[in-house]
Amino acid sequence: MAKHVNLIKLSVGTESVADLAAWQKTRQALAADGNPRHVTRMFPKRVDEILNGGSIYWVIKGIIQCRQRILSLDEVDRGDGIRRCAIVLDPELHHTAASPRRPFQGWRYLKPEDTPPDLSAKRANDDALPADLSQALADIGVL
Repeated sequence: MAKHVNLIKLSVGTESVADLAAWQKTRQALAADGNPRHVTRMFPKRVDEILNGGSIYWVIKGIIQCRQRILSLDEVDRGDGIRRCAIVLDPELHHTAASPRRPFQGWRYLKPEDTPPDLSAKRANDDALPADLSQALADIGVL
């Protein structure tokens, strides 16, 4: 079976997975097919690997908290000569085990072996911990 690769991206301005989900339901975040999308300036070079089962892992408040399956990577032309990429996403957000990440610009590739596991369906509905507590627990390896 061919390998896949994931992306990791900061979700700037969101406080929680619920905030991310709410933003993705806005008209500006939806693709023509009704799926949420995230437009980025850089177009990934590893398209085949991403589309072979890759997800985008969202960093919220310094911690990977969820992921979404990537459905397609579409070129966006805004008439300014800059090639942009719309990362079209499955609307379902999968909560993941908390994994701290330092700030970075844009998106990065994330190998499958470096990804945090999904939380069980039972844990996905748990109330979110405050960001500072979640960060402290992740730092010591509890989450």
